[in-house]
Amino acid sequence: MIDLHTHSLFSDGELIPSELVRRMEALGYEAVAITDHADSSTLDFVIPRIVNVARKLNGVQPVKLIPGIELTHVPPPLIKGLVSRARELGAVIVVVHGETVVEPVAPGTNREGIEAGADLLAHPGLITMEDAALAAEKGVYLEISGRPGHAFANGHVARIARETGAPLLLNSDGHSPRDFLSRSLAEAIAQGSGLGPDALEELSANASRLVSSLKIPGVT
Repeated sequence: MIDLHTHSLFSDGELIPSELVRRMEALGYEAVAITDHADSSTLDFVIPRIVNVARKLNGVQPVKLIPGIELTHVPPPLIKGLVSRARELGAVIVVVHGETVVEPVAPGTNREGIEAGADLLAHPGLITMEDAALAAEKGVYLEISGRPGHAFANGHVARIARETGAPLLLNSDGHSPRDFLSRSLAEAIAQGSGLGPDALEELSANASRLVSSLKIPGVT
C-alpha cells in the first residue's frame, strides 16, 4: 500500500506529519507522500519543513515519508515556474491540483500541469483525450481519487487512461484519519472505477515503480 497524495496541518489537513505517518503504518502502508496545498505564497514555507521531518523520520520508522507539494488553484501560466521552484526547494513529488468537477479550477490547469512535468495530476476531472495522451507521452500519472467529490469522475479518468495509455495511481487525498484508505476500500474504489477486479495490484505496482525511482531524504 502506497499513498502519494495526503495533507498535514501545513495546509488543510488535521495531523502533524509524525502522526500521519504513524497512522499509515498502522494501516499497513509502506510509503506515503505529504503533498500539502501551496501556491507562490507558501511554497518556500511548507516544502523545507516536510523535507526536514522526512529526513528525521525515515530510518527510524518503517513507512517511507516522501516530501511533496500540491500546487493548488495556481493560474495556469504560473504552474511551470512553480513546479521548477518546488523541485529546487526539495519536493520529491510534485502534484498539480487538477480540474476536478467539484471546484472552479481554472480551465487549462490539466494541460499546464502535464506540460510542466508534474509527477501527478490529481483528480483531473473530465480530462480530455488529448491531455491524457500527452500525460502518457510525458509519463505524468493521472489520479483515481479516494476523496468524495473528486471521485465523481474516476470512471471517466479510468476509461480515458485506458484508451491513451496514461499511467494511473490510486490515492486517498487524505486530510484526516477517516480519509485514509484500508486495503479493502482501496480495492473497492479501484474496481468501482471500472478498471476490473485486479485493478489495485496494477495501481500499486505503478506506485511502487514511481517510488523506487525517487531519491527520498533519509532513505539509503
